[in-house]
Amino acid sequence: MTENQSKFSRRTVALFWLVLVSIVIGILLYLEQIAVLYVIASLGIIALLLVVGFADLENVGRENADGFSPKTQ
Repeated sequence: MTENQSKFSRRTVALFWLVLVSIVIGILLYLEQIAVLYVIASLGIIALLLVVGFADLENVGRENADGFSPKTQ
């Protein structure tokens, strides 16, 4: 039985990506490549809008939202 367990947690991977993106943005700002930053920001917004546009929000169940509703006993 093979367990698919990653070496790093999701939080560690997210922090790694945050640091990497921050370094790239810092380098682009230092080199005064503002036009490249505008293109990257535009592509990021387009990707975000596509994810939200194609999200199947109609079939999301309310039973999975335990943290958002008060628990009744």
